[in-house]
Amino acid sequence: MSCNAATAKITTLDRNCGQNFPRILGHEAGGIVESVGEGVTDLALGDHVLPVFTGECKECAHCKSEESNMCDLLRINTDRRVMIHDQKSRFSINGKPIFHFVGTSTFSEYTVVHVGCLAKINPLAPLDKVCVLSCGISTGFGATVNVAKPKKGSTVAVFGLGAVGLAAAEGARVSGASRIIGVDLNSNRYEQVFVLLRHFLLAFIICPSRLHLCSIEFFKSLHQYARVSGASRIIGVDLNSNRYEQAKKFGVTEFVNPKDYNKPVQEVISEMTNGGVDRSVECTGSTDAMISAFECVHDGWGVAVLVGVPHKDAVFKTHPMKFLKERTLKGTFFGNYKPRSDIPSVVEKYMNKELELEKFITHQVPFSEINKAFEYMLKGESIRCIIKMEE
Repeated sequence: MSCNAATAKITTLDRNCGQNFPRILGHEAGGIVESVGEGVTDLALGDHVLPVFTGECKECAHCKSEESNMCDLLRINTDRRVMIHDQKSRFSINGKPIFHFVGTSTFSEYTVVHVGCLAKINPLAPLDKVCVLSCGISTGFGATVNVAKPKKGSTVAVFGLGAVGLAAAEGARVSGASRIIGVDLNSNRYEQVFVLLRHFLLAFIICPSRLHLCSIEFFKSLHQYARVSGASRIIGVDLNSNRYEQAKKFGVTEFVNPKDYNKPVQEVISEMTNGGVDRSVECTGSTDAMISAFECVHDGWGVAVLVGVPHKDAVFKTHPMKFLKERTLKGTFFGNYKPRSDIPSVVEKYMNKELELEKFITHQVPFSEINKAFEYMLKGESIRCIIKMEE
């Protein structure tokens, strides 16, 4: 198995250190089916799969709809600690249960996953590459290609140039955007591929060879589609100016750091683009960035897509006239991909060299040094770190 860790798990540790532990974390992964349960007919021994933190039962109204991927039965629930059908854990130590994490628990050589949360993929696809598609990269890439849908030659602004934002920018590049404007508070983001804003989802690829149960203390120590669609400008927006150079590799043509201006960044972008961008994708979860992403799109046809997850109590407001002037605001979950139906085709994009995954992978460490991988993440020094389990 190859799997990934993410800042989402650090957040889980910070906010839920009570009844949800002990727990096996990990939610981005690729693996091989070892066995199947009674009644499972879609998968067989030896199949290559990507476990996904959300699912597709194929029976509910959402799964039957062509417009939704929000499965009623299997959508993400960070508080779900057990298997959904019998409310029991499949992990234990000394007779005491070890809880599951978002239905995947991939920090383990073996895990038990509901069949609806497994995407069967091409067996020739390298698991230590395509496993990054089981969460953050698909989320950003899909937000652009499936939801924003920039036309060739269009202008795209991406707010936040972490892993998800870079995947969104890559989507703009592949889409044929002529200008991709990156917005980030870290100016280094434009040059350095390994710098990551702390708000963004980040995964580490882990290749484990045995089961490891990790304590809470252990963990405590611790822009693709717009390019595909042919957008002419992809504008990156971030508070970190260092992100500009890294973002160039993902198609970002211009960079904006909101701290460099004494006016709202949406006004800056509107002036840069003669009235606003055609599409924007917000990947930080900041409500201020959400407002800016919406208000910077052009009236008449502009579309803003929200990807970042805000604080549960967060709210934002904008003037209703912004909508009446025919701007569109959309939200998205997991890039609007249905895990079982759609993710295999995303893997094929990689296999056909339409989607580049290697540039997201910046580090490798052995599993015994997993703490180092988490340090890379917390310091913003990595996008993806491959972690090899010692044999």
